[in-house]
Amino acid sequence: MKKTRKTSLNRKVLNRLILFAVVLVITTGALVCIQYYFNQINNYSKQAFDYARTAAHVIDGDRVLGYVETEEKDDYYYEILDFLNVTQYETNLKYYYVFVPYEDDLVYVWDAVNVEGACELGQHEKYMSEKSKAATFEIFRQDPPEKISIQKDKKYGHIASAYSPIFNSSGEPVAVVGVDLSIPGFRRTIAMYMLLVMAAIFTIALIAQILLYSSVDKNIIRPIGLLTRSTEQMIDNLESDKVVDIDIHTGDEIEVLADAVKKMDGDLRNYISELASVTAEKERIGTELNVAKRIQEGMLPNIFPPFPERSEFDLFAAMIPAKEVGGDFYDFFMVDDTHIALVMADVSGKGVPAALFMAISKVLLKTSVQAGRSPAETLERVNNQLLEGNDTGLFVTVWLAVIDITTGQGVAANAGHEHPVVKKANGEFEVIKYKHSPAVSTIEDMKYREHEFVLEPGDCVFVYTDGVTETTNENMELMGEDRMVEALNRHKDAGTAEILSKVKEELDSFAGNAPQFDDITMMIFEYKGIE
Repeated sequence: MKKTRKTSLNRKVLNRLILFAVVLVITTGALVCIQYYFNQINNYSKQAFDYARTAAHVIDGDRVLGYVETEEKDDYYYEILDFLNVTQYETNLKYYYVFVPYEDDLVYVWDAVNVEGACELGQHEKYMSEKSKAATFEIFRQDPPEKISIQKDKKYGHIASAYSPIFNSSGEPVAVVGVDLSIPGFRRTIAMYMLLVMAAIFTIALIAQILLYSSVDKNIIRPIGLLTRSTEQMIDNLESDKVVDIDIHTGDEIEVLADAVKKMDGDLRNYISELASVTAEKERIGTELNVAKRIQEGMLPNIFPPFPERSEFDLFAAMIPAKEVGGDFYDFFMVDDTHIALVMADVSGKGVPAALFMAISKVLLKTSVQAGRSPAETLERVNNQLLEGNDTGLFVTVWLAVIDITTGQGVAANAGHEHPVVKKANGEFEVIKYKHSPAVSTIEDMKYREHEFVLEPGDCVFVYTDGVTETTNENMELMGEDRMVEALNRHKDAGTAEILSKVKEELDSFAGNAPQFDDITMMIFEYKGIE
């Protein structure tokens, strides 16, 4: 695996501070300069508009059209012209003029003569751009009533143009005052201002970044570097008695972290020592549990066919243990020359107590049946025996049957266990349900019910523990009783060993990758009768 090159915290902080400073300078400088630009534009615009509005108020609107019609000048005409000339001369106005709009034409009335190319009375406009002409007609129509615009022309440079209408005594617009205010060196002014602002911000930001970096380096970067080196030493010194010494006094969370690392060094050493002891103990217990599991499995009959000299029946059983030591068990044995006993049981709980309880239960059941007691009498006796000194509260569910192999007649007792599944000759497996009795080792002096049945040659009895029906798949679905019966019927014509093998395969297929939580125990008995 390719090792990733790591960047030091010192370099990361420095890079981010530089990036922050650059972004701060550019952003702040741009915002300040944009604000300055619009302030300057507004100032020039207001100034130009004030001149336009002043002239519009000074000029007598009733006389304007007469000058255009006669093109004759009088004292008032020259008085207004002198006003425009003086104002233009004393200010930075580039053009100061009055004209009358006629459809798509503009006719000059006054034009300040202090600039080259001033227009005479009655002269038609031939200098203005189409945009400026359109603005003039809009003002004349009072849509909008007044207008200010900033434009840049290759010939005239930056110009702030303002237009204001002149009204006659009837309140009708008769002419328009135009003012062109020159904005010399506008771009240069903005550029110089931007450079000054950005230089000032950069200087302030640089000083602030240096101070901030020094503080971060002293209070964060160096202590963290010391912590890093100390933790590396801590790992290297675990096998020795040398303890790391971290001397950090920042008065904040980093100092708390340093104290925690020192404490962790001691705790880790204690934990490793304790872990070694626990691991050894766990290995010892695991070994004992494995021995207990092997002993438990060895107690179950596992040689098949179990009675090869017997042709009256065929029998097969299997127990697939889960990871933990459990309490499932099965048993079968000849009570006498003509009777066989079948046992399927499940002890509550897991672990060694359940395994011990299973071993005791198995011995007591077998001993009682072989003493000649019926299934119900056996369960009654074993129930009371197990209740004596049962401080753990364990109990066992039991299905117990005794079958006469010469006639097929049988007697069964069910102490809280799963219902048996029976297949008649040439028929299908079906669950045989009848009322249960309570589990063994639950209620003292309990009386258990018996159920009589008759097997014909070719009939089969299948018994199991809840590990079969409660097999769970990855979707947390249970195998269930119905799926189990369907699996049995798919292989109903096979031999006893093959039926159990196929059912186990279907259980594995259903569970998929889901773990096995409980022992899976099954037994099948086929009655063949006397030939």
